Amino acid sequence: MVTANSIFFVLSTLTSFLLFVHLCHAMNSKVGEVLLYYCYCEVKDPEKLCAWQKTLCQHLHLTGKVRVASEGINGTVGGSKVATNLYIEVMLSQPLFKDILCQEDFKSSAGGAHCFPDLRVGVFKEIVPMGIDPKIVSYKETGIHLSPQEFHREVEQYLSQASQGQSDTILLDCRNFYESKIGHFQGCLAPDIRKFSYFPSYIDENLELFKDKRVLMYCTGGIRCERGSAYLRSKAVCREVYQLKGGIHKYLEEFPDGFYRGKLFVFDDRYAICSNEDIISACRYCGTLWDQYKLCSSQHCQQLVLTCPSCRNKGLTACCHVCQEKELKVTSRASGQTLKEECECTWKRPRVPIEHVSQKTLGAGKD
Repeated sequence: MVTANSIFFVLSTLTSFLLFVHLCHAMNSKVGEVLLYYCYCEVKDPEKLCAWQKTLCQHLHLTGKVRVASEGINGTVGGSKVATNLYIEVMLSQPLFKDILCQEDFKSSAGGAHCFPDLRVGVFKEIVPMGIDPKIVSYKETGIHLSPQEFHREVEQYLSQASQGQSDTILLDCRNFYESKIGHFQGCLAPDIRKFSYFPSYIDENLELFKDKRVLMYCTGGIRCERGSAYLRSKAVCREVYQLKGGIHKYLEEFPDGFYRGKLFVFDDRYAICSNEDIISACRYCGTLWDQYKLCSSQHCQQLVLTCPSCRNKGLTACCHVCQEKELKVTSRASGQTLKEECECTWKRPRVPIEHVSQKTLGAGKD
């Protein structure tokens, strides 16, 4: 005999099943976003946090990279909007982050799980690889955080004074050269370094440049500035060290047509996201305006190259002439680990450049 209760049970079960199917479909949808976040805090059991984080991402079908250390967590993950929203909710309810991490600490951009080849979650000594023991230079000694609005006003004042040759400020980009090449703040000093682990040496080699200066520092999402500003402050040469809270990501949300020009480099398969139409970089081969990166076509090279469609159609798809003209030879160590031959791009770039720039030139306020 069919009763009202049995019908209600069947309908409830069917509704729950349909909701489950819809949720699974939504989490597997390619229409989604990429989250970028970090949280400095004391982690007593990094391995346990790492295992929990890996399980969470797998259940939500998220891909990306998450670094866990005793000093905190740093992640960039992609998935459907349903999945990323759930991820944020779970992260904010985690007792370890509950009173430290907030909704605004998550920067989002259009994307999804397809922006990353896989999911990589691991335990490291640092959540951002600066190469300095966190016990020696701690995030607790960071510079003064400025909101996007405050940073915007500071940059506006800096550019105004610099145009008159009166600035005592340095606008410092602490990202890698290939990042600042396609987008940066007007009038910035962008070190020609390939890795953030070279940044401390860059500061050491150019201390005179920062003496008695006010430094406005920025990076993609703010994390490199946390340790980078702490390192600069440890040298006791600057008058003041400020940093952009939330990085360029948050600044562009408030000022898409502000003082940042060009694209924002991101460490996933998109390579860049944009907020304005400016193109400030050029094709490696013909010099036409171009800012879309591709990997060097040479089999064993991982350098990024700016080569326009016209040059690509001509077969110019490598990072430099050395890679373009010959196939790289790979030698093997006894352990079986392979080494790639260094190309022209590596030869010509000093590991740590020394700035030979006058203060007047630095303050010119030009790109």
